[in-house]
Amino acid sequence: MKNFLDDDFLLESKTAQKLYHDYARSMPIIDYHCHLPPDEIAGDKQFANLTRIWLNGDHYKWRAMRANGVNEAYITGDKSDWEKFEKWAATVPYTLRNPLYHWTHLELQRYFGITEILSPATAKKIYDECSEKLQSPEYSVRNLLKKFKVEVVGTTDDPLDSLVHHQKIRQDDFGVKVLPSFRPDKAMNADNLQTLNGYIDQLETVADMKITAIDSYLHALKSRHDYFAANGSKLSDHGLDHIYAADYTEQEIKDIFVKIRNHTVITADENLKFKSALLYQFALWDHEKGWVQQYHLGALRNNNTRGLATLGPDTGWDSIGDFTQGKSLSKFLDRLDTDNRLAKTIIYNNNPVNNDLFAAMTGNFNDGSVAGKIQFGSGWWFMDQKNGMIDQLNSLSNIGLLSRLVGMLTDSRSFMSFPRHEYFRRILCNLLATDIENGELPNDIEWTGKIVQDICYYNAREYFGFYE
Repeated sequence: MKNFLDDDFLLESKTAQKLYHDYARSMPIIDYHCHLPPDEIAGDKQFANLTRIWLNGDHYKWRAMRANGVNEAYITGDKSDWEKFEKWAATVPYTLRNPLYHWTHLELQRYFGITEILSPATAKKIYDECSEKLQSPEYSVRNLLKKFKVEVVGTTDDPLDSLVHHQKIRQDDFGVKVLPSFRPDKAMNADNLQTLNGYIDQLETVADMKITAIDSYLHALKSRHDYFAANGSKLSDHGLDHIYAADYTEQEIKDIFVKIRNHTVITADENLKFKSALLYQFALWDHEKGWVQQYHLGALRNNNTRGLATLGPDTGWDSIGDFTQGKSLSKFLDRLDTDNRLAKTIIYNNNPVNNDLFAAMTGNFNDGSVAGKIQFGSGWWFMDQKNGMIDQLNSLSNIGLLSRLVGMLTDSRSFMSFPRHEYFRRILCNLLATDIENGELPNDIEWTGKIVQDICYYNAREYFGFYE
């Protein structure tokens, strides 16, 4: 029987152990997509205690606590930090076989050197020890990034953002690149006209121009796209249920925008045309600048009306959606490719039934200009756990080129999520090693090790151009 979370965790053979320890373990991290707050990096924040760095904002943990019968007052409410942590510690023993069980103890080990199992019996000791360590300079957020050999962080930022915190980080040059990513989803979301008009009003102020028609709206958004590029951005990102690819005419979009600004109700068909037009335009700008565009597809968001009304979005009320993906995704990518204006693209899937579909779709638009130009991205959200990662790796291996994958990302709001890269790397090494052990791949450790290092680091370094 193996010991829990020992050095060979998830590594089921000597071959897997060699691939991980000799090739993957020491690779730096390029975390090209996450939701870390740039202001906390700019200010080199230190967290007051373990709850603040570990539980605040983590809707994965919040969902588990709710499922365990914990009252919301101890999750997002007004209970003390210690009381919240105490409830989390009481929940952890019930998370067996949930990825949170692995992540929790992996993070305690890697950040604080704690090998004890978190439970009500150990909660106070662990809380006090970790909270005390968090007060030392080595636990400031910048030092935590350097501790995990993070070279690049790609944050997720709205076009309205001033990027002042990114500018401060760049000026300080503390050894880690922290670059903004352009996420204009709010700019095309006509589901709520009051919210969208408020957004357009804000854009007028930020872009310093009057927005009276779709042309001036696009001009203002383009100015923000240019501003992001001037501040180091090399990526865009979209979080959508599915790709919008409806047919439309320029006149239709002009008329729809007039309706929006007049607060006149638009039809579902007009809403889809508007989103489709803007999504296409954003993709053209990405191609012009040589950016990488990312599409996170398949989440069914804000399912719980009562929870959303109380706490707002991104607080644990989202799930896997069963959207039809293939036709619209193909149509969108093909329209861009037909004019040779398809940028490097990463497509992330949130529904396991669509893994093969996504893996096959990316192969339709690789044109030989760039290795892995169109990527089937690593397991996302509900798929960034052991089975989800394995399923994504298998689909990509069977239908595309695993060897050209640009690797893992945290997609996290927490500075304690970087062991997810280790988790992915261990799973990757074990998967390849199993094929070697079974005689399905040659016992060429040197070449396989190179592929491992490429997936963990070098592919991303080459693909994104962060060092140009």
